[in-house]
Amino acid sequence: MPVEFLGIAATNDGSETTPRSGAAFDKEYTLRLARAHEDHGWDRVLFAYGSGSPDPAPAAAYIASRLDRLQILLAHRPNVSYPTFAAKTFATLDQISEGRLTVHFITGGNDHEQGREGDTLSKDERYARTREYIRIVKEIWTTHEPFDHEGEHYRFHDFVSDVFPVQRPRPNVSFGGSSPAAYAAGGAEADVYCLWGEPLEKTAEQIEAVKAAAKAAGRTDVPRIQVAFRPIIAPTEELAWEKAHRTVGAIREQGAAGLKRRHRTDAPQNAGSQRLIAIAEAGERYDRALWTPTAAATGGAGNSNALVGTPETVAQALLDYYDLGVDILSARGYDLLGDAIDFGRFVIPLVREEVAKRDAERAARGTQTLTAVNG
Repeated sequence: MPVEFLGIAATNDGSETTPRSGAAFDKEYTLRLARAHEDHGWDRVLFAYGSGSPDPAPAAAYIASRLDRLQILLAHRPNVSYPTFAAKTFATLDQISEGRLTVHFITGGNDHEQGREGDTLSKDERYARTREYIRIVKEIWTTHEPFDHEGEHYRFHDFVSDVFPVQRPRPNVSFGGSSPAAYAAGGAEADVYCLWGEPLEKTAEQIEAVKAAAKAAGRTDVPRIQVAFRPIIAPTEELAWEKAHRTVGAIREQGAAGLKRRHRTDAPQNAGSQRLIAIAEAGERYDRALWTPTAAATGGAGNSNALVGTPETVAQALLDYYDLGVDILSARGYDLLGDAIDFGRFVIPLVREEVAKRDAERAARGTQTLTAVNG
């Protein structure tokens, strides 16, 4: 199966290791970073969402209108707009990008962060709202006649959109989470299910949970699986590990100020961050290259487990996840621009080459088996 690579579409040069040098929305840097991804073999970039951050939708439209190939993953929280409005926004962006949009729906795992924009629902209520929201958006994208909706969270009458996506029947829907409620919602509605990087054994368990949820929802297919990491690469193993320890030192020195502002400093409420902290407490190194101190230093905030080593080591580690059934690999370094270029130059080609070999071998075995059966 083909493999895809997802990077980050940051609107400024700040990270957990470095304070930003300019405004929250630095238009020139946003374009420069996106173009670096397009020029170095990445498939798409994520426009993330934060309560006080620049609005990702117009930022994504800005990039889509200036680049020709790079696809867009747009993060969206259902609490910030009505689904009728959001569906039109997404359809318009898919038109601007000429069919390069995927929408990533975020239920929200932190009550305080959700409350900043007036969301007072409990976590379970948020998941129920997200499922209803996604279903409405899908219907608006694919329905050309006016319809009514009477649901638990949304009610409207005689609505039909006059703008539709380029993609048929609709853009893909992306979803993430590591709780039973997340598996149930994403298993039912997602085309792509997103996980944070964990040890291989635990990732395999989560993939099985997603598959079971999809089956329980009556689906005959299953979501594609995406897993996210923070790669730390260098020409030698020794240099890579020196770089890794410098990175953790910088995270601690920086105090992860932006993450603390967003997530506060108390124990995380979301299951994904709780899992990352538990994994870090159980050990620093797992499998071929997974390293947890970067996650521990940020309190398990977001995508924060690292893959450390030479490009060859990190590529082989990513292939281990591919062998589990992961076909979308998300990676984001700490020097956003430089790491995007280096990862694109030195890691992505290695993974693509090996995946092509494996696919060819698999096809050859299939042909041999068919010949043997027919013979």
